[in-house]
Amino acid sequence: MKINNVILRTVTKLVVFIILTLAVYLFFAGHNSPGGGFIAGLVLASAFVLLFIVYDMETIKNAIPLDFKKIAALGAFLAVGTGFGAFLFDVPFLTQAFDYFQVPFFGEIELTTVTIFEAGVTLAVVGVVVTIILSISEDV
Repeated sequence: MKINNVILRTVTKLVVFIILTLAVYLFFAGHNSPGGGFIAGLVLASAFVLLFIVYDMETIKNAIPLDFKKIAALGAFLAVGTGFGAFLFDVPFLTQAFDYFQVPFFGEIELTTVTIFEAGVTLAVVGVVVTIILSISEDV
């Protein structure tokens, strides 16, 4: 007997949007309050896992053709690269730099190297978690 998943798929579309919005909020709130790259990566990975559960694996792999192992490697490279970038300015490893800039429509915003580091952590966490989940699901 085939189960009708119309309600589950419809609700999942809304829930994934909410999860992605929460991940973006946690990512940008991270350097001034609790949150950041690690928790945003876990929340983002949960959105991918939910999609893999509700839809079949091939549908999601065709719709989102990402190699999560490469995403994890890119994230690790980005996070470590920001640390080594500090050596270019003769400061200790992982030293943070920031400044305030005037941006049209937004006004004065703070741009910091921590955001690049957090992006690397986010990509690394998403890549590792989704790769682990996919490898576990292939064994079943």
